[in-house]
Amino acid sequence: MGLVVDTISKSFGQFQAVKDLSMEVKEGALFGLLGANGAGKTTTMRMVLDIFRPDRGQITWNGKDVREIPRRELGYLPEERGLYSKMSVEEQLLFLAQLNGLSKRDAKSAMDEWLDRFQINANRKKKIEDLSKGNQQKIQFLATILHNPSILIMDEPFSGLDPVNAIVLKDAFLEMHRRGKTIIFSTHQLDQVEEMCEDIVIMNKGEAVVEGSVQEVRRQHGRNIVRLKLENDPQALWLDDMDGVQVTKRRQDYIEMQIRADLDPNVILETALQHSGQINRFELAEPSLTDIFIERVGNIALPDAPTTVA
Repeated sequence: MGLVVDTISKSFGQFQAVKDLSMEVKEGALFGLLGANGAGKTTTMRMVLDIFRPDRGQITWNGKDVREIPRRELGYLPEERGLYSKMSVEEQLLFLAQLNGLSKRDAKSAMDEWLDRFQINANRKKKIEDLSKGNQQKIQFLATILHNPSILIMDEPFSGLDPVNAIVLKDAFLEMHRRGKTIIFSTHQLDQVEEMCEDIVIMNKGEAVVEGSVQEVRRQHGRNIVRLKLENDPQALWLDDMDGVQVTKRRQDYIEMQIRADLDPNVILETALQHSGQINRFELAEPSLTDIFIERVGNIALPDAPTTVA
């Protein structure tokens, strides 16, 4: 069954952070929760974790209210680093794993495995404050997973990571996925979502505006994008005068345009044949998640909100 979020809402004073949100995360899935800053992602995650209680609606895990789920079943990586800066890596990880119900022996075994995997074993005696930002984020991730939770909830886990460390963390995500963990994470790096996630929700102003599998979402938005290359008319300036057509890119290898939903792409094909006679490329393209995100969310001026809302 997995995680079911059923019509939840949450307000902070006059500010409504989440409004009538519903979504379903299959057990063992890699799920992307997307949205601009202030969209309600962090508030939603904290309601799943029972840190906040929804004003309305219900959240269940395999049919049981999340309030009844043991804390050790949940792993949470907050966007703000929540580590004790004066403690050593080893002390911190063992303490947190035991706090979540793991024996010291099992905690040490899991810690040794992951420190080797992340190639940071040499840092085990160092204080958190003496580590680079990338290594701090790795330790934060280990603190989230060492007690072997069933559900991992991670808020902007790739934030501040260089490309090498981002790949290391992505591989760790995929390893946890192979182990059957249910993973929900937010990120602004939509290419990673496209590569890793099965299902997504895009939130805007506390509501879900796009939801479904990545393939379905791209397919649903794909018919409105056309890519065209003409042998004898590389600029195809006549496209700028076509009703229902908006050229978005003119590249050396193709011209990309968005077309109105009710416009038949064959009209563009027929017109292109009349102008050029030879067409090197004509395709209906599936947009990237970035394209869809911009289309549905765009650059929005967000209202002031409490610091607990993101």
